[in-house]
Parts: sequence; structure tokens; C-alpha cells
Amino acid sequence: MKQLKNTLVAAILLLALFSSCQRNQEARKPISHASGTFMRQSIDRNKKLIAGEEAEIARVIRQNPKTKFIASTKGFWYSYSTYNHIDTLSPKKGDVALFDYEVKDLKGKVIYSKSELGPQTYFVDKQNIMTGLREGIKLMHRKEKVNFLFTSHIGYGYHGDNKKIGTNKPLFCIVTLRDFMSEANYDQKMKADANPVLETKNDSLN
Repeated sequence: MKQLKNTLVAAILLLALFSSCQRNQEARKPISHASGTFMRQSIDRNKKLIAGEEAEIARVIRQNPKTKFIASTKGFWYSYSTYNHIDTLSPKKGDVALFDYEVKDLKGKVIYSKSELGPQTYFVDKQNIMTGLREGIKLMHRKEKVNFLFTSHIGYGYHGDNKKIGTNKPLFCIVTLRDFMSEANYDQKMKADANPVLETKNDSLN
């Protein structure tokens, strides 16, 4: 009789445990569903945002029919103010790019001027700069001046730059690639500039 009682108690406990597990599993389903819904909604919002910005850029291109804009495979558009017909090399990882640029909004209002930003030194693909600028520089040749149109997702995105560039801001950047060289050559140049050779003067009285 005692053994039967113990068996009955054990069966009741197992049943309660199984029922509890089922409730816990069922309770987690809505969380997974809600998470999936949120992700889909977020993706849809981003698609609409990018489509709207691309429409703004298309309007800028239409308003400048004499300028030939090229669509990049990286999701931006660009045109040449100065084109280098001679050089064929472009900056790549392991190079140092020396460039100047200014940033405008799509209406042409200056956000950051060239003088405000100053000369730029960029270790290609090794420094954290705007995605569009990083990809755009790798298309350029020495002495070229290129106009870039960037959507916000390859610009400064949702957060902006926490200064002058606001949330989800498409940008118009004008970039001049002054020069580029290997990191080894750049290091040599920096050492030479830090220790300039003094000019030898002729002290002869003749």
C-alpha cells in the first residue's frame, strides 16, 4: 500500500513537471513571433527610407543634365570634375591616400568646407571613415576631383555625426585625391620631412 502511494505521488509530480514545461515552451512562442515581426518592420522601414533618398538623388541628377553621373556597384553615384586620363592605378589596402574634401547637402548647402576639414590622410581600409567615402576613394586616380552622391546608409546613417550632419542625411561630397602611396613610402616620407637635409651654402669669397 505504501509502495503504491509513493508511485502515485511520483506520477503526480512528473505530470506537474511535464505540464510546467509545456507552459514555458508555449510562453516563449509569442516572443519569437514578436521579434520576427519587429525585424520585418525594421527592414521595410529601411527599404522605404533608402528608396526615398534614392529618389532625392535621382532628382539632383535630373536637375544637372549636362553632368554625367555614374552608378557605382557600391550603391552611390559619382561624376568627374577633373579626370586623370593617364594614370590607371587607384588606392588599395596597404596604401595611404592624401585627399581634400567638402561635404554638402543635396541642395548644395555646405555642411563642412574644405578649409574646415583640412588635408586628410587615410590608411586605406584600415581606418574607420564614412563607408561611401572609403569606397569612393578606391575608384579614384591621382589628381582627380570627383563628386559623390551618398545615401545615408553609406554616409553617417541614423546617428549622423553628432555635430552638423543629422539623422538619415544623404550627402554630396566633393573629393580631390592629391596623391597616394604605399605605407612604406609614406613612412619614409614622414621621416624625411621630420629630418630635413639642410641646404649647403657656398661660403666661398670668390
